Amino acid sequence: MDQIKTVCVYCGSGPGSSPRFVEAALALGKIFAENNIRLVYGGGSVGLMGAVAKGTLDHGGSVTGIIPDFLRSREHMLTKVQEMIVTPDMHERKRLMFEHSDAFVALPGGIGTLEELVEQMTWQQLGRHTKPVLLANIDGFWEPLISLLAHMRETAFIRPGLSIDVLKADTVEDILPRLRAAAARAPAGGKEMAPELAQKL
Repeated sequence: MDQIKTVCVYCGSGPGSSPRFVEAALALGKIFAENNIRLVYGGGSVGLMGAVAKGTLDHGGSVTGIIPDFLRSREHMLTKVQEMIVTPDMHERKRLMFEHSDAFVALPGGIGTLEELVEQMTWQQLGRHTKPVLLANIDGFWEPLISLLAHMRETAFIRPGLSIDVLKADTVEDILPRLRAAAARAPAGGKEMAPELAQKL
């Protein structure tokens, strides 16, 4: 795996408490557009989800939104994206987000963002994929999780043979270079998960 063509961004459906969160989402979308990276995201038009999509679209980039039917109204589905996939449930949404993406970035967000992020970390830990997973640590947002992961290592719940390689970027500008460097290091043929396997997870 040596190229990043699509990146899945997990992020909040709200704007958060700091204006830097929205600024980062807009800037990341702009970077994707300028580098011909397709954004894959949750399909909403509000919060950080809306901001990262807007940043991509406003600069001529391409966006795939994937949203479950029951969230179409709640998250105000964004209709102007190039591709919108409506799924019957959350499981199908997450499976398609995985299949459509070469890498994963977690901007600040809530429980849903954390759940999607941790699932990719778990699949990586179990050897189901080698796609890069990165924490966009805007204003130190992910520091509590980083500390928890360190605690898990110290207490031998993340142990040799079950290690995880989660990337971190403190600035938006560092995200794409770190994803590309990680993708270049990943073993060939190790990025894909068989669809039937993904359905079972």
